Amino acid sequence: MSLPTSAQLVNHLNRGEITVTGQFMWGSNYTFFCQIEFEDKALKAVYKPVRGERPLWDFPSESLGGREVAAYLVSEGGGWGMVPPTVLRQTAPAGPGSIQLYIEHDPEYHFLSFSSADRQRARPAALFDVVVNNTDRKAGHVLIDAEDKLWLIDHGVCFHVQPKLRTVIWDFAGLPLTTVEQEQLMTLRANLASKTGLFQELDSYLSRRELQAMAGRIDQLLEAGEFPYPSEDWPSTPWPPV
Repeated sequence: MSLPTSAQLVNHLNRGEITVTGQFMWGSNYTFFCQIEFEDKALKAVYKPVRGERPLWDFPSESLGGREVAAYLVSEGGGWGMVPPTVLRQTAPAGPGSIQLYIEHDPEYHFLSFSSADRQRARPAALFDVVVNNTDRKAGHVLIDAEDKLWLIDHGVCFHVQPKLRTVIWDFAGLPLTTVEQEQLMTLRANLASKTGLFQELDSYLSRRELQAMAGRIDQLLEAGEFPYPSEDWPSTPWPPV
């Protein structure tokens, strides 16, 4: 039996009936574990209601759920495919919020406990985080599932217009971009410049300034031709790191 495509999973998350089955107690925002049933099939998912978001001084209120969706769209648009399918539901048990496919994984096996080989697999994650300006890439946000696929979660605090990159993945700083990485960036940049397709999708979740800032970060990456080094102007790693 073939596995469902990303588009099919998005359709399931958008149209299925949501049943909350538990709550994640870690984290600063309300996060629920749920099951989504659609056409006699059930998926496990993570539900983050907008009204459960803790206000932040540097991000607009009630915008984190949309940023989760935007991160998924950029991951797909750039050809990375690392962010689980994510949607924004207006009707949900605790009100509007993001719904993301739950990834089965070992929570004790994360980026800081990865083998050397698995840490090298996080190179695309490092590039993706620069593009989306991730302010909180903790080790526990980098997962490997039972099928040995690497996934990235928790992107509510991304896409700020000011440089705010904070991540535990600095293993590739200063390394030159490969041809494939440059092609991914150029494809993504072209999609943003076209003002259609991906741009229109992202326009529902991000401001025009945020979209322009992301295009600028891609241009800077292509011009530099290498992964950036940690900044000396702000903390370059999140706390706590896991």
